[in-house]
Amino acid sequence: MKPAFVRPFFLATALFIGSFGQLIAQETKPATNYVLSVNTDHADALYKKGESVSFQVALQLDKQPVSGVEVSYTMSKDGVAPIINGKAKLENGKATITGQLDEPGFLICRVTYQTNKLNFSSLGGAGIDPTQIKPSLPVPDDFDAFWQEKKAQLAAVPGSPNLTPVKSPVAGVETFDLQAASIGKPVSGYFARPADAKPRSLPAILLVHGAGVRSASLGGAANWAKQGLLALDINAHGIPNGQPEKYYTDLANGELKDYRAIGRDSRDTIYFMGMCLRLIRAIDFLTAQTDWDGKTVIVYGSSQGGLQAIAAAGLDKRVTFIAAGVPAGCDHSGVAVNRVNGWPKIVPNDKDGKPDAKVLNAARYIDCMNFATRTKAGGIFTVGFIDGTCPPTSVYAAYNNFSGKKEIFNDIKAGHTNTPKASEAMRQAALKHLAEQKK
Repeated sequence: MKPAFVRPFFLATALFIGSFGQLIAQETKPATNYVLSVNTDHADALYKKGESVSFQVALQLDKQPVSGVEVSYTMSKDGVAPIINGKAKLENGKATITGQLDEPGFLICRVTYQTNKLNFSSLGGAGIDPTQIKPSLPVPDDFDAFWQEKKAQLAAVPGSPNLTPVKSPVAGVETFDLQAASIGKPVSGYFARPADAKPRSLPAILLVHGAGVRSASLGGAANWAKQGLLALDINAHGIPNGQPEKYYTDLANGELKDYRAIGRDSRDTIYFMGMCLRLIRAIDFLTAQTDWDGKTVIVYGSSQGGLQAIAAAGLDKRVTFIAAGVPAGCDHSGVAVNRVNGWPKIVPNDKDGKPDAKVLNAARYIDCMNFATRTKAGGIFTVGFIDGTCPPTSVYAAYNNFSGKKEIFNDIKAGHTNTPKASEAMRQAALKHLAEQKK
């Protein structure tokens, strides 16, 4: 039998070893609080063709520079060739990666740092004479004739708007569910107006949605109405509003799954055709209201909503101003000239790796780059320099074609989002237009 004092000794030793093992586990747990950043050496991230662009890479751990490690990088012309891969070693937590582009466009640098178990990546973007980006293809010769025919077909369909009162979320504002006939699906949205408005006293705003399947926004319409506007917020698909979430989820997983590709082989059946015609019908409704001021129509939206805003301006001369945040639907034909195209990236490649000819032709008739040439409305665009969904090259292709008075908010550290500063720029631009219209 072992002496009695031995058991406590072994117990203490076991506890010590167990604690030491936990300590080792804690020390070897991979750190996650790295911060990797990529910035350009120009504060505005704008350069000239052929000018050297320096991407400044920094890596910190617990706010201290990490040295003696390598990062990997990929540099591209906004996601397309030429694509350059390489590595850079950090000294005092920093490295510089240089590149250039000999044509107008965007240079994108993705930097990755890999530990044993984790990857950290960051993006930087530089605009290379972006206001000189030219159309990838010209506007189709029969673009105007095609749309005149479509608008004539729409005009032959009575709108027969039906307004159903709904409880307003904002005091002093009347709100309604609107259903108005169009070609295919109806205009479906929430309409809001200030109570007791005087005839011909109110400007109008049409609020349009980004990608996805959802109800119109009652609060969105009501809040703009509170500011003294006739406001109509429409959903993108002509579907009922105010339904349980499962209703929209089922549609997104069923009938409207990957709706962007529906009917894309023909300009007559491409899905966005109906969406565009509903814009005109929605403006028909707003401008028929007795309290409309007779002169002001704003169309306001982001991403797919930006697509709709630009399309509305190109299709309807009643539009006086648009706010298009990180707009989709720009430069579908970019793929034909080795340039990135924007969401919905509707044109696939054929078996030979070339753009599908039928889809490419159909997409040109719903391209914001082409709609932009057909308006005298004013407008503001926003663009994220590291946006992989609606890439900056595609946004600038449409912006440069926009024939009305315009401005663009360069959001150099933003991806596919409207940052608070970009959102505020859109709002202030719309308010400025309202003030000018009142004069």
